[in-house]
Amino acid sequence: MIFKKNLQLLLIFSLFFLVLDYKPLQADEFEDLAKQIAELEDAKNKSEAATRPLESEVKRLQEKLANLDYSITQAQQNIVKVEKDINTREEDFDLQYDLLSQRVEQLYKSIRQPSEFLLLFSSSSIANLAKEVSYRKAISEENKKIISAIAAELVSLEADKKKLEKDKETLKALEIKANEQKQFFEKEIKGAKQYQETLSKQITELTVKQKELLAKKTATFQTSVGSVPQSDDPASRPDYNPGFSPAFAAFSFGAPHFKGMSQYGAFGRAKEGQGAEDILRAYYGDVRIETVDTNFNIRTTVGEMSFEDNYLKGIAEMPTSWADEGGYEALKAQAIAARSYALAYTDWRMGDRSLKKEICTTESGQVYNSGKAGNPGRWGDAVNDTRGKILVGNGSGEVVNAWYASTSGGYQESYSSLGHTTPGFWDTKSGRNGWTSEAYEKIGGSPWFYKSWYKTRSGTTCGRSHPWLSQEEMTDIVNALIVYKKDESNQSHLSQEDSSCYGESIPDTWSKSKVKEEAEKNGGSVSSISSVSITYSEDGTTAQVLFNTNRGSLLFSGSDFYKIFNLRAPGAIHLTSGLFNIEKK
Repeated sequence: MIFKKNLQLLLIFSLFFLVLDYKPLQADEFEDLAKQIAELEDAKNKSEAATRPLESEVKRLQEKLANLDYSITQAQQNIVKVEKDINTREEDFDLQYDLLSQRVEQLYKSIRQPSEFLLLFSSSSIANLAKEVSYRKAISEENKKIISAIAAELVSLEADKKKLEKDKETLKALEIKANEQKQFFEKEIKGAKQYQETLSKQITELTVKQKELLAKKTATFQTSVGSVPQSDDPASRPDYNPGFSPAFAAFSFGAPHFKGMSQYGAFGRAKEGQGAEDILRAYYGDVRIETVDTNFNIRTTVGEMSFEDNYLKGIAEMPTSWADEGGYEALKAQAIAARSYALAYTDWRMGDRSLKKEICTTESGQVYNSGKAGNPGRWGDAVNDTRGKILVGNGSGEVVNAWYASTSGGYQESYSSLGHTTPGFWDTKSGRNGWTSEAYEKIGGSPWFYKSWYKTRSGTTCGRSHPWLSQEEMTDIVNALIVYKKDESNQSHLSQEDSSCYGESIPDTWSKSKVKEEAEKNGGSVSSISSVSITYSEDGTTAQVLFNTNRGSLLFSGSDFYKIFNLRAPGAIHLTSGLFNIEKK
């Protein structure tokens, strides 16, 4: 009955597939595509649900066949033994048959001999008479026993031969039947899988059309992430297997900020043959390099020291090893940027060339390491080779407050400081069209170029070994977005449920069930997500996030997703950048 019902379901789905066709794009093409995708997803889900029992049955039959194969092998071995035994018994029976003939003849003769009454008159004595009668009786009984045993052996031999032949036929029939059932289900599953593959292909085609239409309507663009540098944490990479499916992860392009010089971008540019000044102009725009007198001391949070010979040589912001990997010009650019930043930070100005305040030696200012200052290696060469050189804005005529950071993710944000404004641009060989394949940070091999983050700055994981979310966790975030989009004041209820990792709970935080209940009041909640896609804006941010769900297609702004995701995602899972992607596997 189960097989017939599943087959009927598959036939129904096949009929649905035959009558289903793409509807022509009408007034609202986006909604039309969303509806078609939802219908196809529903058909695919139903087909998969109908296929699962068949797959279970095939698995059961495979186990049954394996057991049958073993039983047949054992039976065949037993049959060989039985056949040998029967052959031996048949040979023995030939001898026993001769004996049987003799015994029957003897028995017959004993029956034909004079009766015991006649022996009474012919016997010479009573003793002889008793002896003769006893002998005849013993011979008769022995013959009867032997005849009976041989006859029983004959019957048993014939029965064993018949059972042997029957066992052979039974085992063969069982094997044929099991194989027929297996082939039937495999054929049904193959047809269902082909049907599901066809649906998946149509869903993919429609999703691509949907994303293209969305990009046209919103003046955004799409791109594939492509091959990117490996993250420094295997669990934070797209190819990580979390052990469940579906699984979702939010991947950030870059960290920690995206203004000024990208250090890995500078490394990539140096490897491509750009000099230090070319690198600096790329990141800081309309600037020039000037040499000024820097033979003075600087006050820091760890004491006063020589500006050039101690402080700058102890700046631990770029790997010294890059010099030997084609990145020496990047180190020189870093030295000029670090020198300019320190002067700007301490209120040194072109019109008043004196330091007026101390500088922090942590990430709040610039990271200084006294050990490195004592043994700077090639970094010391970069400081010496650029001694006194600083960045000056051509428009402002002032020292540039030269910000920099590890990785921007491929887009440098503009910022203004001390009268100078840096450019915002795609940091690739060919502008936006070169992102991500030609990004200089990719050439530099930044491990933060494309990474999913799940640890705090101190390395705390909050009990999670990876950043991948289950369907329940991701739909909870989507439901939170639905609730937030309806009324932004609901944000106060949308923090993560368990904030114990941070030492305190946030009052009046809604549970998953409560968020789902609130989403139901606003068009319906989401319980499953079939696909997710992203569009990007020209200013280097994620513009929109599109989810295809059981409720249909849901579209959210990148900024809303960034906010709610960072509020609601469990543990320390978070986005570091407004330029991000969502992976589903």
